[in-house]
Amino acid sequence: MNKILFIFGTRPEAIKMAPLIKVFKDNPKSKIQNSKFNIKVCVTAQHREMLDQVLNFFDIKPDYDLNIMKPNQSLFELTGNLIKKIEKVLDDSKPDLIFVQGDTTTAFVGALAGFYKKIKVAHIEAGLRSHNKYSPFPEEINRILAGHIADYHFAPTEKAKENLTEEGIKENVWVVGNTVIDALFLGLKIIGENQDLKSQIESYFNSKFNIQNSKLILVTGHRRESFGKPFENICYALREIADAYEDVEIVYPVHLNPNVQEPVKRILSNHPRIHLIEPLSYPYLIWLMNKAYLILTDSGGIQEEAPSLGKPVLVMRDVTERIEGIDAGTAKLVGTDKDKIIKETLLLLENKDEYEKMAKAVNPYGDAKTSEKILKILNSALEDRSD
Repeated sequence: MNKILFIFGTRPEAIKMAPLIKVFKDNPKSKIQNSKFNIKVCVTAQHREMLDQVLNFFDIKPDYDLNIMKPNQSLFELTGNLIKKIEKVLDDSKPDLIFVQGDTTTAFVGALAGFYKKIKVAHIEAGLRSHNKYSPFPEEINRILAGHIADYHFAPTEKAKENLTEEGIKENVWVVGNTVIDALFLGLKIIGENQDLKSQIESYFNSKFNIQNSKLILVTGHRRESFGKPFENICYALREIADAYEDVEIVYPVHLNPNVQEPVKRILSNHPRIHLIEPLSYPYLIWLMNKAYLILTDSGGIQEEAPSLGKPVLVMRDVTERIEGIDAGTAKLVGTDKDKIIKETLLLLENKDEYEKMAKAVNPYGDAKTSEKILKILNSALEDRSD
């Protein structure tokens, strides 16, 4: 058993799969049949442009590209199209094992297709739970269903493992950290070693704003549960923060969804210290994250990444499945309440002790060796199965 198919379709999945694909491809000898793993990559392109940016950055060349995304595609259409197209990929590639990551519709359908074909499934970032099936939607149900299909479960934290145990998933579960930390440091290494890319990134941001003598606040927000009044609350909070401090610059790469674009531009445009920019490719984002003073976000990945760079995170959601960061003190939940967002941001801007406490808290999501751990575990598990 050494034919492995990686299935993913969004930018976050690609980021978290990239270091794992690299480790498996670079593995000099598999213990199975004394040969390298036979690796194939299938992208569904549930995201298109953002996915391609990550593939290019990490030099990943897909063997299958389903190009599934269409304008205004419903979850019904997406799910139906995915299952039919993935079936053809499985018939052609005949993998022994499928890797899926996280909680996207691609991950759920990839696992379901594996089940239909009686192919083993490995689930990366297994066990995350918000315990609210509609938040995040549809991700909470996607990851639950993928988890109950999967044969191998790679949980990022002990809490994630406990969630699986509570659902009766007790076999083949390992706590390994999160591959997003592997990707973060691999990405920063690539930037550091590519002077042309580094110069391009620095030139781009220098043309937008001056961060040399400012405290930079990076903002990302796109969750559909915040559409409407909650997003307006976030924007009004950001405006008040920018009004209060002349040495603070707020940078917000604005998601292309009209439900995000409209309130953000209506409320935040034309402020001299709020910079609304286009969505950033992965290398530009991690470079900016590394320069930030603190981060306000509803992104799951950033909740995990930023603490490894010593950046406090304020989470603009009412609930998070990444509770370990909250417990460890690397992040705080502020929801979409305007007053709470302002209060907690000002605390970090004004109170050095509070800032240092969050900045120096230990990141619970890993040590950048998760991909190597997964390779070692799976190699051993597959060897046991071959006996």
